[in-house]
Amino acid sequence: MVGDTVLAGTSGIRAPAEVFNSIFVAFLGLGTLVGVVVISYTLYNAYKYRYREDEDPAPDVDRPEVGELPEGGGKGKKLFLSFGISAFIVLSLVIWTYASLLYVEGKPTEVQQNGGDVMTVEVDGFRFGWQFTYPNGAQASTLRVPADTVINLSVTSQDVFHNFGIPELRAKADAIPGQTTNAWFVADEPGTYQANCYEICGEGHSGMTADVVVMNGSAFEEWYAATEPANASASDSTAGNGTEAAVSAPGALVPARAGGVP
Repeated sequence: MVGDTVLAGTSGIRAPAEVFNSIFVAFLGLGTLVGVVVISYTLYNAYKYRYREDEDPAPDVDRPEVGELPEGGGKGKKLFLSFGISAFIVLSLVIWTYASLLYVEGKPTEVQQNGGDVMTVEVDGFRFGWQFTYPNGAQASTLRVPADTVINLSVTSQDVFHNFGIPELRAKADAIPGQTTNAWFVADEPGTYQANCYEICGEGHSGMTADVVVMNGSAFEEWYAATEPANASASDSTAGNGTEAAVSAPGALVPARAGGVP
């Protein structure tokens, strides 16, 4: 398996993995900076104004006497400035994050409108496995996709609620009976990843996995040309992923025996 995350490079498209990593790094960096500044300033003032019997740490301060109401301390400008800077930073982060999420949501449609390549694969969840249907009608229990191509996943379920997710590729979508949800990804380098179910769906939930094989363009074209509707995964039976081959009749679902669960 290649690295923890796969980013789109030569395609010129920012994959969801890259977008989400950017958001994470931005919030982590800003949160760390704010924490360092706040803690440092707190420690500085705690030391500067610490109690000392023989010395007044702030001799110029006009302190109120007992029973006297305190007057304004003249710190309104600092308070207003700090509030304004904080509001600007927070609003900027909210707008930037929202724009990034809109990018992720609408990118496949934009690529299609611009004449780019988008492969849509139907993902059917069932107890306790996954079936993938390609545009030519071929079906497989292993998801094979070309590298450097936008892969649009159309996800649904045949029985109960499931959730299809590929953590390394930052692709995740609910599998809901009678409904279709979408997720997409772009993988830049060939490799093998694992898709999991992230919705507890029964005793076989932990074994509800599937291999995701990213292939270079020529290898994928050769494999895809050899597939036929309803028997696409004849070659998958030798992939060593512990799942059964796809069924011979379109639409029939055979439970994957991943992890020894029927």
